[in-house]
Amino acid sequence: MITEFANNNIPFPQPINSKFKFIDLFAGIGGFRIALQQLGGECVFSSEWDSQAQETYTLNYGEIPFGDITSPEVQSNIPQNFDILCGGFPCQPFSICGKKLGFEDTRGTLFFEICQILDKHKPQICFLENVQHLTKHDKGNTFNVILNSLSNLGYNVSYKVLNAKDFGLPQFRERIFIVGTRKGIFDFSKIKLSNPVILEDFLDKSDDFEYLGEDEYTLLDKDLVKQQSKSGLIFCGYRNKGTWKKGIRPNTLHLSRCHRQPNRIYSVKGTHPTIPSQETSGRFFIYNPELNKVRKLSINECYRIMGYPDNFIKHPNLASQYKQIGNSVAIPVIRAIAEAIISQNLLNADKIKDYEYHFGYNTNQLVINF
Repeated sequence: MITEFANNNIPFPQPINSKFKFIDLFAGIGGFRIALQQLGGECVFSSEWDSQAQETYTLNYGEIPFGDITSPEVQSNIPQNFDILCGGFPCQPFSICGKKLGFEDTRGTLFFEICQILDKHKPQICFLENVQHLTKHDKGNTFNVILNSLSNLGYNVSYKVLNAKDFGLPQFRERIFIVGTRKGIFDFSKIKLSNPVILEDFLDKSDDFEYLGEDEYTLLDKDLVKQQSKSGLIFCGYRNKGTWKKGIRPNTLHLSRCHRQPNRIYSVKGTHPTIPSQETSGRFFIYNPELNKVRKLSINECYRIMGYPDNFIKHPNLASQYKQIGNSVAIPVIRAIAEAIISQNLLNADKIKDYEYHFGYNTNQLVINF
């Protein structure tokens, strides 16, 4: 049974007067939850199988998430009525040998659990997040299975790859977002974007920073340092680690140190690359041209450039902190999408007319017939 704590003992309590209800699946450390609670959403169920992520979740929201969502006993605790199902579901191999490419073809995957819950509870909104590569997995077949599954369950589906750097964060982080609605259809073009920001404005002014010695890194000549137009990254140097010879093209061995992402150094005058979940030692190094120094990005700064408030309570284990933030979602992106769902009146299903829709499989575009 879920354990709840007094609201005054946690940094992110439920809203006093909720405007809608949601469930938080594959909850991680609650990035979806923070964003939706900020807009008046009440979380009525949460699920996360990782025990350390459960610990972090409990510290911040005052409840222990249920465990394995594949368990019928866990699913039996989901309230019958809620408005939004949300979550960043893991991408697993799908069986696509069937002809329908829909609901039944997701058996054996965690996405199938989402389908079962949608089929039983029929919330107005399905709000999902995944890695950008999901659209290309198995030549697009996996993504078509997902779209068809949601369609077969009665949802009008729209999707788009969004980047955290377009939502007030200094991080180049592309993710696919899927919004399914039982009435109407979500319009991604109406999401409010933010002006670009730079990493420097999100850094701590003082801390016990981990600086590199001058013999531990090499900076590029100034004429080679250029900001990438799409990402906003400014690659400016690399750590002097051992050279990497396997797979290096002829005449590029001198660049081998920077082929590995943890060896790369980026300027604070631009954005930061995607924070991955695999980097549990936090080997993210930044260069401050005004100080002419290279240091490691602190764990607090990692959470900040994902949009987490400074009062968020982190797990006691540092490796777990890095893993959990890399697995999380960029909160301002989630909030912007949720704001657009609300402003488009998609939670008030009775006021929206039905649409006839179908998928264009060759283009992965949603075709709407009014």
